[in-house]
Amino acid sequence: MQQYDLIIVGGGMVGASLAAALLPAARELGLRMALIEAQSLPAPGEPVFTPSYDARSTALAQGVRTLYQRMGIWPALQTHLTPIEHIHVSDRGRFGTTRLHAAEEGVPALGYVVENHWLGRVLISHLQQQAGEHLTLIAPAEVESLTSAAAGNQVQLRTEAGETCLSAELVVMADGGRSALRERLGIHYREQHYGQHALVANVSLDRDHGGVAYERFTEDGPLALLPGEPLAGLTRCGLVWTLADEALGAVLSLNDQAFLARLQQAFGYRAGRFVAVGERYHYPLKLSLAEEQVRQGLVVLGNAAHALHPIAGQGYNLALRGVVALADHVIACRRAGEPLGDLTGLSRFVAARRQDQQRTIAFSDRTLKLFTSTNPLLRLGRGLGLQLLDSCPAGKTVFARAAMGLDQPAARLR
Repeated sequence: MQQYDLIIVGGGMVGASLAAALLPAARELGLRMALIEAQSLPAPGEPVFTPSYDARSTALAQGVRTLYQRMGIWPALQTHLTPIEHIHVSDRGRFGTTRLHAAEEGVPALGYVVENHWLGRVLISHLQQQAGEHLTLIAPAEVESLTSAAAGNQVQLRTEAGETCLSAELVVMADGGRSALRERLGIHYREQHYGQHALVANVSLDRDHGGVAYERFTEDGPLALLPGEPLAGLTRCGLVWTLADEALGAVLSLNDQAFLARLQQAFGYRAGRFVAVGERYHYPLKLSLAEEQVRQGLVVLGNAAHALHPIAGQGYNLALRGVVALADHVIACRRAGEPLGDLTGLSRFVAARRQDQQRTIAFSDRTLKLFTSTNPLLRLGRGLGLQLLDSCPAGKTVFARAAMGLDQPAARLR
């Protein structure tokens, strides 16, 4: 039996970020952590960037920068980030537009676009370099069972070397929205299916994107375009196109030329002409919220706890705010000599997170319903709302700070 203070199940972007956030304090506080990942880890060494036209991307809010700076990974991460200098929100074919500009808000960028594999590689490389007395990386490994024990939880693992058992005061499940472990533990969740799919691809324009991120509401559904790094002389943007379930098949069946024409018709020419598209992916859209996010000695984190519509791109940023809050909670408990897995303390943690979760989920859900409604009065009202917001500097600043995650308390991580 290997004993730890904290076990993190899942070495993706959320789980790895939690380990990285706790590492500086772990040395001071004598905190022993284990990170369990189902996939093999890359070979140790400096991150190697292998650009791919079809790489999936994530939009990081400006507030995330401070977190990653405190972890010590920002210098490596920023070598392949695309700053979002402007955000353009509009309703296709109707009046009403809101524009946000980093310079007007006094920030270097409103956010950053990063390829998922680059963010993951930088995080894992950082953890590999820091692994030792306070952090053990176990991969590839599958969690076969998790059972309650007197002092926390026991985790039964299957590894390449055979079966092994770990125990810890606190186990954090950060193994994604399709968490099999969550289902085995009987953690139920509420779901709301939107009857939509997200079609995700990279596309190229006939001009530079100018650091502009677009949120365009169209008859076919919300359409987001994120600026990315150029590749092989082509401008590259990340596309997230929301389509009704019944419309998905027809769009997927189009060849590249016909797809670009359909996309151009839906989006318009505001960003330029679409000239190339890469591989297309799609997944169903639903709102999912775990009914239990904490138990004695257990926390459910990230997509395993909540998944929301990609409109406004707040999913990963909400998860990272949960990472920060949990890291601060663990550090505070350790300093006070309190057990990390105490249900009373964990209940306080999740109660403090509830308002941010509900607000972010409600914003995404209501925005989607507002901008997909065919009600003439709502259509008129949303156009007026966008136009009024654009003409009100104070209102834009409040909106921008919320979008950048700067309206939340700063991470302490100490």
